[in-house]
Amino acid sequence: MTEKRVCVIGDGGWGTTLALLLHRRGVKTTLWSAFPEQVDELRRLGENRRYLPGIPLPEGLGVTADPFEAARGVDLAISVVPTQFLRGVAERFEDALAGDVPLATATKGIEIETFRTPSEILQEVLGERRMAVISGPSHAEEVAAGLPASVVVASKDADFAGEVQSVISSDTFRVYTHSDPKGAELAGALKNVIALAAGISDGLALGDNAKAALITRGIVEMARFGQAHEASPRTFFGLAGIGDLMTTCYSSHSRNRRVGEEVGRGKRLADVLEEMQMVAEGVWTTKALFGPEADARGIPMPIAEQVHAVLFDGKDPREAVTVLMGREPSGEMEGLLGGGV
Repeated sequence: MTEKRVCVIGDGGWGTTLALLLHRRGVKTTLWSAFPEQVDELRRLGENRRYLPGIPLPEGLGVTADPFEAARGVDLAISVVPTQFLRGVAERFEDALAGDVPLATATKGIEIETFRTPSEILQEVLGERRMAVISGPSHAEEVAAGLPASVVVASKDADFAGEVQSVISSDTFRVYTHSDPKGAELAGALKNVIALAAGISDGLALGDNAKAALITRGIVEMARFGQAHEASPRTFFGLAGIGDLMTTCYSSHSRNRRVGEEVGRGKRLADVLEEMQMVAEGVWTTKALFGPEADARGIPMPIAEQVHAVLFDGKDPREAVTVLMGREPSGEMEGLLGGGV
């Protein structure tokens, strides 16, 4: 598959990195941007200065704002568009992307208005086709610089998962196949909510013990939610779950952790988001979890509930900590099948 053509839809840091990864593998790759002025800048500077500064773009990497040019003759399309904008972008590719072209999504989030995941949005707009989810601990800055990383590519079609694995794997980017795309996708979305909580903990200077407890309890919360939505709880204890969660909660690159930290220090959420150039998906996933279309199915999600209260209801972060610490005693793995993984 390394000699085939791929288009990467979305020119953010991760989309640009995946395009670079593919190009370095010898794959004919085109990076699509929604903004013609951004395409001009990428071509002129030879660098994505806005989202991936310091990493040169090779001359052979195609860049375009034309969906038809991006999708012409491709054998695979990889979507890396922020979730809240994905539906509109997918509609622009309805006529451009041939019906037999398979899709992979590397976006982590949930659409607020519909409570749909990225793969569900893509299939609603572009029709049923082979689909895979790319997820795991993979900050763009590190992967683009050639530092080692590992992710999963999850699909109900094992052969297709293997095809995507072969095309994006490299000496520094190890890819494992997985059979639970729903779990991988939900894990990628939910870990950003817990990362916001970890950031709030950092902003409040609550210490290492509190942060470790938040992360550990957070992964159980994520697994319970996944289990209730037909995903395997085991998925949440692998790369797509705890692996990605750890990176997002501890890394200086993490936008979600950074947003939480600033809120924990007393900044207004609106002010924090205005200062950022990139999307913090966790903010919108938190909103989606408690929006009108959410299907919580009575799942206990105390950490996510408190994050929502702090971000959207003006709750004092310290009061949220008090609420979490004062909850009724319970078993550690309560709510998971068999009481555990």
